[in-house]
Amino acid sequence: MLAKRPLFFLLLVSILPTFSYAQEATKNVGLTGANYQLQPLDILQVLVFQEPDLEQQIRISQDGGAKLQLIGDVNLAGLTINEANQLITDLYNRDYLVNPQISLNLLSYTEQRAYVHGQVNRPGPVVIPPEETMTLSQVISAAGSMTRLASNKIRVTRFDDNGKKQVKTYYFDEILKDPAANDVVIENGDSIFITERWI
Repeated sequence: MLAKRPLFFLLLVSILPTFSYAQEATKNVGLTGANYQLQPLDILQVLVFQEPDLEQQIRISQDGGAKLQLIGDVNLAGLTINEANQLITDLYNRDYLVNPQISLNLLSYTEQRAYVHGQVNRPGPVVIPPEETMTLSQVISAAGSMTRLASNKIRVTRFDDNGKKQVKTYYFDEILKDPAANDVVIENGDSIFITERWI
């Protein structure tokens, strides 16, 4: 029994760094929040355990792609950090590495904004936090709330993925009556206009 202890401890020492790295990779991936979707111009750090030559920083291009060593171009925009980490792991595992351990860290993200105009106290851009969603009422609140001249009518302008303009009208009293049903999630680039009431 005593003769086996050195071998056991040698195995334990060899396993612990790998286990620790895997835990650290999972922790790093979770730091940015599960809901954040990668955007063009975000900057990521890619670490591959025991493969220092594959360590790199990548910037997501305007078309959503990023160039990874050995793999080449990969479309990452729209994926969460966890989804991107899994995709990169699968790509390295398929053709280049055996059971790779990937750590993907978000170094810099592109701010998302909505733009509020008209009868609010602080018109202009409102930053949408990277790990959260903001509703129409929250964006109006962030813009200093409505002025005393504001009407009940709100117009939200949005461009879809094909560049087509969409304009929708909402009424603030309906949102206040039932926010859970009637409040609207605002997206990056939305333009919100609070009309003036007729006196």
